[in-house]
Amino acid sequence: MKLYIGIDPGLSGGIAFIPTTGEPWAHKMPETDRDLIDLLRDSINMFEARATLELVHSSPQMGVKSAFTFGEGFGRLQMALTALGVPYERVRPAMWQKAMGCLTKGDKNVSKRRAQELFPAIKVTHAIADALLIGEYARRAAK
Repeated sequence: MKLYIGIDPGLSGGIAFIPTTGEPWAHKMPETDRDLIDLLRDSINMFEARATLELVHSSPQMGVKSAFTFGEGFGRLQMALTALGVPYERVRPAMWQKAMGCLTKGDKNVSKRRAQELFPAIKVTHAIADALLIGEYARRAAK
């Protein structure tokens, strides 16, 4: 059975798990490296997992410390996936948003509404909305 993992990097992001059969689940971004590894390892158990990581960059509005922290978090996600043997690809926000019918232009409410439409059984929050949509984007693209 396959598992599609959608990842919205950053401290306010999340990780979503979309299995080919069964109910999806999602979590806000773990705070520690140990929690990240544990979440991924426990979730991929008994699945053929593949991850899609949103390809993001620091922005001019970020301070030096924020930009460094953001880049460090992005790197730890890549390392965690690599260490667990989970293949991954990176996707630009405009690509998955267009495919999922929710061009946000920076408004997180747009992706939250779309994720809630697609996943009515999940209480969608801003932290997990993009991750759910990225995971669903990956699942649909794999068909």
